[in-house]
Amino acid sequence: MARTSLAFVCQSCGAAHPKWSGRCDDCGAWNSLVEEQAAPPAGAAAKRVGKGRPFALEGLSSTSPEPERRLTRVAEFDRVAGGGLVPGSALLLGGDPGVGKSTLVLQVLAAYAGPKRTAVYISGEEALAQVRLRAGRMGLTKAPVQLGSATCIEDIMATLAGSPPPDILVIDSIQTVWTSALDAAPGTIAQVRTATHDLVRYTKASGAALILIGHVTKDGQIAGPKAVEHLVDAVLYFEGERGHHFRILRAVKNRFGATDEIGVFEMTGTGLAEVHNPSALFLGDRSGMAAGAAVFAGMEGTRPLLSEIQALTAPSGYGTPRRAVVGWDTGRLSMVLAVLDARAGLGISGQDVYLNVAGGLKIAEPAADLAAAAALISSFSGKPLPKDCVVFGEIALSGDVRPSPHAEARLKEAAKLGFGRAFVPAGTKLQGACGLKLEAVADVGDLIRLVAD
Repeated sequence: MARTSLAFVCQSCGAAHPKWSGRCDDCGAWNSLVEEQAAPPAGAAAKRVGKGRPFALEGLSSTSPEPERRLTRVAEFDRVAGGGLVPGSALLLGGDPGVGKSTLVLQVLAAYAGPKRTAVYISGEEALAQVRLRAGRMGLTKAPVQLGSATCIEDIMATLAGSPPPDILVIDSIQTVWTSALDAAPGTIAQVRTATHDLVRYTKASGAALILIGHVTKDGQIAGPKAVEHLVDAVLYFEGERGHHFRILRAVKNRFGATDEIGVFEMTGTGLAEVHNPSALFLGDRSGMAAGAAVFAGMEGTRPLLSEIQALTAPSGYGTPRRAVVGWDTGRLSMVLAVLDARAGLGISGQDVYLNVAGGLKIAEPAADLAAAAALISSFSGKPLPKDCVVFGEIALSGDVRPSPHAEARLKEAAKLGFGRAFVPAGTKLQGACGLKLEAVADVGDLIRLVAD
């Protein structure tokens, strides 16, 4: 009998190593190597069972109608999913422990389930009594959701095969599902990949919409499987800080809709409440006129979103000035500070700089450069920005301010919330009137003059 070949596989990147070590040589993760069965060599010849069967090739044009999406009636979730769940699609939902992933999917299933709409929730982490207890706190006990508790993929597939396929199927979580065909422990890459492949294959054949819940690592990535992200049709992240009451559902991959779309929820005592006007939530009460605050008119996918960027500058007590950033990229802050010094002679680089995006929102858009610069200039000069002013624009290394896309949508959102003035890049083109007084900013020198005035 041939001896089983074993290897040590990294649970972060999937790289195989012949022996155990404390650190993965490929991705640098520590204590991530787990012993598993080794995959066959890449050059090994596969045994041919029979001849292949030819198939017909077709053109790009299609006469089949677009599949009707399944609306869950949770508008924020449907928005991020691209307008509802597509039959036969697989969606992966990741998030930190305790952020509310199970609460979100339970609300989605309860809102969708009805006399002619079936929803199945299979929990591998909690007993049925715990799921019912959560449903009781949320007032969802009368929702016709079918519950199950199992971790073996063979048991799950046998249960699903014994009844008509559900409209929506939820597995919570994919890291707990295992198959008896492998000797690896549950949660390893081999187990997660195999279980996901079986579930996706069932989904494609039956037309059910599959939602998989996945854990995340310390780095914020979905645990184990970049391979799982390739198998599914959409990947959503559920984000939120424990100190804040709101949660953000963000799409990073979607074969049936736009990426970088977000949905905003507010955590309450009875579950997650949808936030239909997130700009008002992130701005909060802006009754004060403190220096160092600027309102950024940003875009999250197709949704305009206003948020407040706060900056504080103080004399440095050490040889190296301190930089503390929450919600923005530290590298872009250093770039903006360098441009303000080199192109406008502001002299701010020697100060300790603290920058924060109010509400815990994370901004990755280059158009936030001008708003961050306005907040820094305001704090450094001690002059507050106008209360009814919004700012957006990208700053180049030359000091010029470049136009940003979707300017009209940003300004209309600002006008809807009562703002009357905007600092915008010079050359911004608008299709229609937005109702705001526009101040053109050609370079960082213009911005300094506007703040001083």
